[in-house]
Amino acid sequence: MQDIIHLLPDSVANQIAAGEVVQRPSSVVKELVENAIDAGATKVQVLVSDGGRTLIQVIDNGVGMSETDARLAFERHATSKIKRAEDLFALNTMGFRGEALASIVAVAQVELVTRRADDELGTRIVMSGSKLESQEAVAAPAGSNFKVKNLFYNIPARRKFLKSTQTELNNIVTEYERIALINHDVEFSLSHNGIELSQLPASSFRQRVVNIFGKKINTQLVEVSVDSTLLKMKGFVGFPESSRKKGALQYFFVNGRYMRHPYFAKAVQEAYVNLVPQGEQVPFFLCLNVEPSRIDVNIHPTKTEIKFEDESNIWKIILAAVREALGRFNVAPALDFNTDDFPEIPVMEQVAAGDNLPLSAPQVSYDPSYNPFKKNAPEYRKADNSWWEKLYDTCDTPSQADNTVSEFSGGDLLSSLPDIAPLAEEYLPLAQYKGQYILVSGNEGLMLVHQRRAHTRILFEKYREQLFNKRGHSQGLLFPERADLSLNESVALEGITEELSSLGFDISSLGGNSYAINAVPAGIDGLDPVALLVDIVRDVVEQTAMVKERLYDRIALSVAGRMAIAVGQVLSQEEIQTLVKELFETSMPQRTPDGLPVVHLLHDKEIVKFFSK
Repeated sequence: MQDIIHLLPDSVANQIAAGEVVQRPSSVVKELVENAIDAGATKVQVLVSDGGRTLIQVIDNGVGMSETDARLAFERHATSKIKRAEDLFALNTMGFRGEALASIVAVAQVELVTRRADDELGTRIVMSGSKLESQEAVAAPAGSNFKVKNLFYNIPARRKFLKSTQTELNNIVTEYERIALINHDVEFSLSHNGIELSQLPASSFRQRVVNIFGKKINTQLVEVSVDSTLLKMKGFVGFPESSRKKGALQYFFVNGRYMRHPYFAKAVQEAYVNLVPQGEQVPFFLCLNVEPSRIDVNIHPTKTEIKFEDESNIWKIILAAVREALGRFNVAPALDFNTDDFPEIPVMEQVAAGDNLPLSAPQVSYDPSYNPFKKNAPEYRKADNSWWEKLYDTCDTPSQADNTVSEFSGGDLLSSLPDIAPLAEEYLPLAQYKGQYILVSGNEGLMLVHQRRAHTRILFEKYREQLFNKRGHSQGLLFPERADLSLNESVALEGITEELSSLGFDISSLGGNSYAINAVPAGIDGLDPVALLVDIVRDVVEQTAMVKERLYDRIALSVAGRMAIAVGQVLSQEEIQTLVKELFETSMPQRTPDGLPVVHLLHDKEIVKFFSK
């Protein structure tokens, strides 16, 4: 019987390793830019084509490599950082050439041109699928220039599963922003298909945040700082007014590396209890410094998840530091009696017959014999039978939560929801109840229709049809509105300009991630055009992958949610009838696009059974 266990060829082993490190083009950008930072670069240029499919180029002015180092850097397990096992627990850098290069070259065609400042000539190396094709001495500027071409060219299955160009570009921008934020003393630039998307000069941390996310955020940040034996932290958190239901800018960095940490994020959120509406989140940009031996950065292939030795104590420090910052800047709700902020109020004196008399405290009079529980109490004698109606008006106040639409979860959810009952073919709208529900008489019983959700369903199908048929109507603005977006939002907007035009938007670029809104979809009177556009863009940014149909659904739902009638809005009888008629003409009147119930049917037999007692 033959042996069945054998060693894999290096080319296959490298491709397997690459599957953990190189998941998509943004993974390559992350590794190469981090390597440039570790090489001491003060200027890093990132150039990509076709969302990183055909080209990813990273140019830096770091220390460069010798001829030997340049060739050795592409070998497996080659590194400049680790010489013994103990070094794994004392890492202060992120890459420096080694580790990822072997994985990248296993699945792409790579060209490297590099030179050290003291060398007369540099080195040019061309590799393809882990195989060396050429190596030569060339004239080159100091630093390194990596070109990664045709990613996954030798693994068609992996290449096929790459997302759209826009989606891959969004992911690249996300990685670019994370690295640029924490390395604010380095100059960065990003270009796509020859068009410059970002130019970030070296600056302070706060200015880097502003340069990436727009000038508006500068007025929303509170500085946080703490220095303890366990943790050193600095950065910024947002004012309560900057909270969002979705798309909050939340960034943690530890020892110069971006990380996700939901547990620590809850510590920040805990500091805002009773300061922001439930369900909303505040932005934060917090840089943590911890002794490297007390953390483990190798629990995840991309190193975005980090294990801390003293998580519970760090949680308490973060909470205390954010609370202290909010209190120091008078963010917490409190009465501020700073007299410098108020005009002086003159003292009033009582004048009588030309003489100044001292003011006396007001006297409070009350009836000590009054008992509110006695039937002959004065209030009960004066009250009439309408008192209970006023009390009734204060009950069952419609929840403000229905003024927003839950996050769209796709058509799969809709198909899995059971229908509540067949809707009546003949119906008669009877009345509106508390500005929230519409009573409708049907063949099978009494239907309760949630008016806001019904309107959301109607508008969703209207705007979805406009997107597919590209026939939205525009309404010009008297004065164009300016929208300032972050880099990621700007990239997302550029990818949906055709869809927004189909809805009726007319948007032009002002440069620097700013846009002018010249026209909006007809019929959105009363809505803030900037807020509507930003909501749509943020919805798109949150989706890692969307085919065109899901993109249309996302945009249509975002607009419908903004434009649907508010809870508590009183409707005329004609408006009630129109709303019900249009609802029952939609493809799925029972549910909103995100799966919430619109209609509840109270069967005739239930009504008869109740009154037969």
